[in-house]
Amino acid sequence: MNKGDLINQISEDASISKSEATEALNSVLNSIENTLKKDDKVTLIGFGTFSISKRAARIGRNPQTGAEIKIKAKKVIKFKAGKSLSDAVN
Repeated sequence: MNKGDLINQISEDASISKSEATEALNSVLNSIENTLKKDDKVTLIGFGTFSISKRAARIGRNPQTGAEIKIKAKKVIKFKAGKSLSDAVN
C-alpha cells in the first residue's frame, strides 16, 4: 500500500472526499515528523510508538577495499509496534 492507496482507503472509510483525506493524512504525518524533530516520541496506544535514537560515531570498513571509514553520528527513527497491531498481524 502506498500513500495514494491509503488516502483512498481513508476517504472510503470516513466517507470524506479524497482532498479532505489527503489533508488529514498530511496533518498526521506532519505532526509525527514535528514531534520527532523535537526529540520527543509519539505513542498511539495499541498501534505503536515512534521514537528517536542516537547512533554514536564509529569506524566501519569499506566492503570492497577493506579500508577503514569514519561513520558520523546520527539520529535514527525507531518504531515499536503496539500489542493490538502485533496481535492483528500474528
